[in-house]
Amino acid sequence: MNHSDCAWYSISAERSAEDGAHFAEALERVGVEIVRDDPDPQMAAVVWLAEGVDAATELKGICDLHAGRVIVVASGLKPAAVWEVVRAGASNVLSPDDLFSPGRIAALLGRFAEVESLASLPVVRNNLIGTSRAWRRLLLRVVELSRFTDTSLLVTGESGTGKELVARLLHTLDGRERKGELVTLDCTTVSQELSGSEFFGHERGSFTSAVAARDGAFSLADGGTLFLDEVGELPMVLQAELLRVVQERTYKRVGGNSWKSANFRLVCATNRDLRAEEVLGNFRLDFYHRIASATLHLPPLRERREDILPLARHFIKEARGGEVEGIAPAVEEFLLAREYRGNVRELRQLTQRMAKAHVGPGPVDIGDIPEEDRCGMYELLDSGKADADFEQPVRRALASGKTLQQLKELAADVAMDIALREAQGNAGRAAERLGVTRRAVELRLAGRKGESQPVRESASPVRAKDHR
Repeated sequence: MNHSDCAWYSISAERSAEDGAHFAEALERVGVEIVRDDPDPQMAAVVWLAEGVDAATELKGICDLHAGRVIVVASGLKPAAVWEVVRAGASNVLSPDDLFSPGRIAALLGRFAEVESLASLPVVRNNLIGTSRAWRRLLLRVVELSRFTDTSLLVTGESGTGKELVARLLHTLDGRERKGELVTLDCTTVSQELSGSEFFGHERGSFTSAVAARDGAFSLADGGTLFLDEVGELPMVLQAELLRVVQERTYKRVGGNSWKSANFRLVCATNRDLRAEEVLGNFRLDFYHRIASATLHLPPLRERREDILPLARHFIKEARGGEVEGIAPAVEEFLLAREYRGNVRELRQLTQRMAKAHVGPGPVDIGDIPEEDRCGMYELLDSGKADADFEQPVRRALASGKTLQQLKELAADVAMDIALREAQGNAGRAAERLGVTRRAVELRLAGRKGESQPVRESASPVRAKDHR
């Protein structure tokens, strides 16, 4: 069993901290070593949640930090409260009264460690670029589904979000022995007249141009993975024809009489909302359930803006065939300001144009941006939406991973400091300038917080010993 590190948190009142310590001892007895140290976002986490403590806000922060790999240990929670904890981002909620929960936690930590190890492989890191919390959480789920399940998967997301890359990664990490090939079929190119041959294959002479027998996608994918791209474009009649083979993995060639079998993993992708299409009568519900045993939704680039600059650096390096000497600040502002309706694909095409325009040493600079790509920035400047004194620093903060609450606190701190400097340290004048009470400014000067927080132990990474 692989060793795993995870952070230990205790959210409790003083009187119940001892209960958390006792449960930590139970974890140690099943091979989990608790080490007191600063939390590492790469670790999974175990959270002791004392009975009666409402820690939704703090728990949400922990779950975000550890990409959702958080096991909460809590007693006395009603079902509705358990669901609130899960909605905050916890991966599991266990009761300390369950004699099996320490062993269950040790096993989960081992699984988390295996998934993290796979997610750190170069084949993953060099193809699916991003460090944002949303992307990291998705990546860990991709790894777990590909390695530890053989279920059919539906990958959804807007055009340009990387659905085909995810499908390829799912196949690459699939742990089957003697694995076959990845076979890709673009459903937008399949005509209804030739669909039978494309999917099932055909026998010689089965139609006019069938001068030889031909294998279809199902046969070619035997032992491997079949990727149906843009599956939402399949007409209803073809969806009905595919039901049997998707469920039972058996089919007949066009013009053939014998049943053939194919053992493949099915991965489908679409930029459509198939449940909405089903309501409109454009997609069969029974076919949907056969292809979507599990679903993965890829977030658009606007929901993972902190990944824009890492992606841009990767694409520029890729286009130039080696390292680059950075990106000039004005170019970074330009990249962060764009909307990217084409998502990652649009960013890749843009940065490739810039990379090809760049000559000589030094960072990619504003002169490398093609003239036709600058128009959007000019429009932002003319509209005042690209105010360099405010909006661009906010964009940078968002790109670095700051949350809305952190931005609010940061802006308040900066405004307070500016007002105090302008008032030469006079709390009354600073308060009047800010429109707050003098007491609020005095608290700031004293470096105090105006509210108390639940008692929480310092983060303690947990190292799981070999518990074979």
